[in-house]
Amino acid sequence: MENYLLDTHVILWFLEGKKQLPIQLQNFIIEKKDKVIVSSVSLWEISIKLNINKLPTKLKINDFIEKSVQFWKIKSNLTMLDIITYQSLPLHHRDPFDRMLIAQAKTKNMIIITKDSNFSKYDIDILW
Repeated sequence: MENYLLDTHVILWFLEGKKQLPIQLQNFIIEKKDKVIVSSVSLWEISIKLNINKLPTKLKINDFIEKSVQFWKIKSNLTMLDIITYQSLPLHHRDPFDRMLIAQAKTKNMIIITKDSNFSKYDIDILW
């Protein structure tokens, strides 16, 4: 069974109905919602960016959590294996949140849905 891990910007764009997320991808995410996973890492990243005013949105962290739980229901929390995998990743990309999502995708054999071209530098499956 293929599961799809959403990159943080995909969560934001999807939940806010942003045009940056192609309609075909929005439909795919809706169609595959039982196989789409939101990481606690992304919610943590959103919380930090909201706290330091680096995220232009009217939504609060509780809104993102509530909407994520309502829509996707599946979460991926950090495991010790994710942390060990993170440590072993090559430093192609220095964003710690992205690297942790990459580690989770590797350890759980998930496909990441992202527009970030830096993800392609790693040995993971990417959609978009």
